[in-house]
Amino acid sequence: MAQRSVRFSEKAMRELKAASDTRGFESPAAFIRYAVEQELAARHDALTGAEERLAASVEQVRKEVFRVGRAQQALFAYLDTLAKALLTCVPEPAADAKPQAVARAKERHNRLLKSAGRAMVGESGLAMKDLVGDAHG
Repeated sequence: MAQRSVRFSEKAMRELKAASDTRGFESPAAFIRYAVEQELAARHDALTGAEERLAASVEQVRKEVFRVGRAQQALFAYLDTLAKALLTCVPEPAADAKPQAVARAKERHNRLLKSAGRAMVGESGLAMKDLVGDAHG
């Protein structure tokens, strides 16, 4: 065992001697070794507790991401079904009215995008701006 020197004040040495006698240690050095070992073990336990809390937090985030992914898949399925129903049920315009119908549809589409953009805030709004920019770009 390696030997180290530690300096204590006279008051601290008296308290160490009294504590080692009271607790049944053979010397103040034995008491100091015990105290250091206990402190190191407590720090290791604290580190283990922090690791457990971190693992629990990561697991909670993983579950939340999975739940959001499922909700997003359900939303995409709903939108796909809605689009199929609309495309199946809405008749094509007559050939002579088609250019005018396309122009009105584009105008309604732009209003829809603007309305959706106003309803979105924060990161969602930025995502919508990116989508609109890509759609027109």
